[in-house]
Amino acid sequence: MDYHFMRTFADSWGLLAMLAFFVLASAFAFRPGSKILSENAARIPLKDD
Repeated sequence: MDYHFMRTFADSWGLLAMLAFFVLASAFAFRPGSKILSENAARIPLKDD
């Protein structure tokens, strides 16, 4: 594979793949019901052993 092919791929399909990943990760983080899980995860460092 040469540089030109990789550059063309990154400019088109690579960008679309990163955008799709960002949208899916955002939807997963902001889905209904994730607030409780996020709050529990945020309290982990403060738990007494």
